Amino acid sequence: MAGLIMARLIAGAPAAAQSVEDLRDLSLDELANVNISSVSKSDKALADAPAAVFVITRDDILRSGATTLPEMLRLAPNLYVAQNSSSSYTITARGLSGNPGLVNFTNKLLVLIDGRSVYSPFYSGVFWDMQDVLPDDVERIEVISGPGATLWGANAFNGVINIITRRSSETQGLLASADAGARERSGALRYGGKLGGNMTARFYVRGLRRDETLTAAAAPAHDAWWRVQGGFQLDWTPNDRDALTLQGDILNGRIDALQEGDTLTRNRNLLARWTRTAPNGGALEVQAYFDRTDRDLLQYGRFRVDTYDLYLQHNIALGAKHDLVWGAGLRAYRFDTIGSDQIYFVPPKRTSLLANIFAQYGWTFARDTELTLGIKLEKDPYVGTSVLPNARLAWKPVHALLLWASVARAVRSPTPFDRDVVEARNQKPLLIGGANFRTEKLTAFEAGTRLQASSIATLSLSAYYNLYDDLKALEITPITTLPFYWANAIKAHSYGLEAWGDVSLARWWKVRAGLSLLHERFDFKPGATRFIGANQVGNDPRRQATLSSAFNIGRRISIDANLRYVGPLPKPAVPSYFELGGKIGWRLTDRLQVSVSGTNLLHDWHQELPPDVASQVPRTVLAGFKWHM
Repeated sequence: MAGLIMARLIAGAPAAAQSVEDLRDLSLDELANVNISSVSKSDKALADAPAAVFVITRDDILRSGATTLPEMLRLAPNLYVAQNSSSSYTITARGLSGNPGLVNFTNKLLVLIDGRSVYSPFYSGVFWDMQDVLPDDVERIEVISGPGATLWGANAFNGVINIITRRSSETQGLLASADAGARERSGALRYGGKLGGNMTARFYVRGLRRDETLTAAAAPAHDAWWRVQGGFQLDWTPNDRDALTLQGDILNGRIDALQEGDTLTRNRNLLARWTRTAPNGGALEVQAYFDRTDRDLLQYGRFRVDTYDLYLQHNIALGAKHDLVWGAGLRAYRFDTIGSDQIYFVPPKRTSLLANIFAQYGWTFARDTELTLGIKLEKDPYVGTSVLPNARLAWKPVHALLLWASVARAVRSPTPFDRDVVEARNQKPLLIGGANFRTEKLTAFEAGTRLQASSIATLSLSAYYNLYDDLKALEITPITTLPFYWANAIKAHSYGLEAWGDVSLARWWKVRAGLSLLHERFDFKPGATRFIGANQVGNDPRRQATLSSAFNIGRRISIDANLRYVGPLPKPAVPSYFELGGKIGWRLTDRLQVSVSGTNLLHDWHQELPPDVASQVPRTVLAGFKWHM
């Protein structure tokens, strides 16, 4: 019983504008020079980024047929993505995916959409049913496996996902799209136009509905799901140095549940950003946003989180061999909960303040060798100040080869779900938050290489060794056993290998392969009661592999296929599986495209997570059209 209500509460249910054809014809050399910003908080070519970073391009997304962000993220070989239900996913990097059946959830990954953090401060995880971006509006998704706390803060523990959308000047005109099949329907309208001078805007609305999945016993799971989201983006460049952006979204959704009460979801957000570039290459950026997240479980209660965030970053160009970036941020959270007799929070309302300041210095010395040193100080309302340092060394002995190594520290800060929650039975506490729960800690060692073997082949390889301490575990009260509570009772280490590469067999045919190997060992710390197994921290596959093919027939027809292998889960055991997705697209005219896409094509239904906490994932086939004018 312990944790099942909480599982229900969290999951809701078990550059210049470029056309797709322009991107499709980019060589691997050109793709290696795509600028990314997540590794250093400044523009850097992918080929020069000293980190395990994979970029999902707009072309990858549109050719895949993915209709939701989690399905887009399946394209990254350095992520583990598993579907729990019609609307819920487990997504993590380098393990520690949690174990919902043992009261532990996925909460070690930072996710941003255009600089707005979308992980929930309520429990440090992500409500994936509440995150949506129009696929045509995504510029790229940067996926970093490994800690990024020095730049991004406390929840950048095992990885960072940075979703970057296109400027409104690149999405002009009217776009109408729809995808429909037996188990899923979605449709979108978007209009972009000029408001005069150097000001452009776009407005959109998008709806999606998925039918219910099946339990492991092939019974209906009663988890059908729908959401509708609309929003806008306004971009203004009054001169060559300044750029202003204003954007916002409104989302409403509903997750069905037969006996436990439906879940109503609502999100409202508004973001403003001003950027000024200097003639010498420096830049100053100020960003502020407001985000309101509501989840209403009609039987178990409701919670609301209001987030107010103010952030400043200054990139200073100190010459050809030196660069400095520093910044500071202030974030206020207001939690407001209405509990039930089965689950509630003490106190039911709380206002928390998170403040940080960071600096990172890069020095190029010797020949093509760069040392980067960074540090962040972050003050958390529960535990005080955390120190988050990072050091990276990168060397390019030849133009086509990058070698790098790093060491970094990261933490996951306590949340109301760790400190304030109470789950009760017959009005007696069954599980409570840990009053002394501290940060979970990581020291990570990494090394890797990125090789541009030729104009037709690239390879990225990284290895890591992670040391974890004070990980979250369920403990029992001495003598009385109840209530259970959360404590920092587990330590762990893990190591692994990540590799991916692209080969351009012809200008019209590209192939990509990826491999991820992971070994984890969890142990209780001295004094722990060892109430349940240490595997409560993670139930992760040791092996994953992907193979994808992008094939063009002339300028009108594209054929894409993505094969993935996921190894078995150890405990609770889930068998390994292969699955296939893909899309066939046909451009009837320059403005009209029709397509047939599919996911999980090898099986009518298959299990990705343990059947006691997850339903089966169905095969989905969609017919689609897209019209642009």
